[in-house]
Amino acid sequence: MRITNAYCIVTSPGRNFVTLKIVTDQGVYGIGDATLNGRELAVESYLTDHVIPCLIGRDAHQIEDIWQYLYKGAYWRRGPVTMSAIAAVDMALWDIKAKAAGMPLYQLLGGKSREGVMVYAHANGRDIPEALDRVAYYKEKGFKAIRVQTGVPGLDKVYGVQKGEAYEPAIRATVPDETLWATEPYLDFAPKLFEAVRDKFGWDLHLLHDVHHRLTPIEAARLGKSLEPYRLFWMEDPTPAENQEAFRLIRQHTTTPLAVGEVFNSIHDCRELIQNQLIDYIRATIVHAGGVTHLRRIAALAELYQVRTGCHGATDLSPVCMGTALHFDTWVPNFGVQEYMIHNAETDAVFPHAYSFKDGYLHPGEAPGHGVDIDEELAAKYPYTPAYLPVARLRDGSMWNW
Repeated sequence: MRITNAYCIVTSPGRNFVTLKIVTDQGVYGIGDATLNGRELAVESYLTDHVIPCLIGRDAHQIEDIWQYLYKGAYWRRGPVTMSAIAAVDMALWDIKAKAAGMPLYQLLGGKSREGVMVYAHANGRDIPEALDRVAYYKEKGFKAIRVQTGVPGLDKVYGVQKGEAYEPAIRATVPDETLWATEPYLDFAPKLFEAVRDKFGWDLHLLHDVHHRLTPIEAARLGKSLEPYRLFWMEDPTPAENQEAFRLIRQHTTTPLAVGEVFNSIHDCRELIQNQLIDYIRATIVHAGGVTHLRRIAALAELYQVRTGCHGATDLSPVCMGTALHFDTWVPNFGVQEYMIHNAETDAVFPHAYSFKDGYLHPGEAPGHGVDIDEELAAKYPYTPAYLPVARLRDGSMWNW
């Protein structure tokens, strides 16, 4: 089954997505997500100018060899642009192989390890009462796990808190938005939020919280310790993980479970964290960590150390990535939870999909392949629009981690 054509589709039904389509000489095609939030066109160019010419004529069934060819053959390894491009190819090839086999992708990976994929929703508010209202809303929808974020008194813009109906951090503009951050009021306020949530909703819900890399290791240790009475499912991205050893300090001071990895691109970004059991959940995602082929390796390493998966799944990833992740989640033995932000109606129309939500769980569906397609004619009606994630500064004007 030879690859005869491949091309990128850039569309923006509310936000920007890059999709790779690979076509074979047997009429079977597959699609993969290549979206890198805020740097979408860099991946599109990498694919169009450097990767696609190398794919034409290759056997679409040789997924492993093509992965190694694109990873080792470029010499310049890793990084979000390279690995997102490789992931798009990998997703599309797994889609083709599963379609050719006439089975859903999870069957090709080894079959089901579970009947449903537990997902968590995002409940956020400008203050605690508004956040509690959103928790109640998602609890009524059947979610069993909910991430809770809220505004902080004295800070105008806080990560995870929406201004409109849905949270969307990427701003359509020619330059990034600048936000103000201060650690002290956040550290004092966060425990009050979770005290209020537990007081109102009890202990049946799994509660999660995203720090979004904003704390130093000792500050993260303090926060984790102060949140212990409220039994969080996890505390996410407590500090930047370039220095993997930093998590050792956090681990020494708190039993709050730790999750990290949405910005990771390879197994080397998390190898020490996993081997030294410094985290409990690895959040690397299909599109930014080299596709199904590479994420399987990360999950296999994690399983040895009882670290579970918790793939990033915000709306900065297209339904193609979500559909593929759900097949991965259905199969992977050491699954933890899957992030789930609901795409808007325009995105769902551009990307018709087989997955569905019921009673706190997502199900990948039984369609051959990963179960997600793209309506190219409709996609063309939503042209690319420049958008950036915000940046953060401290009160003295110095740059900080957003």
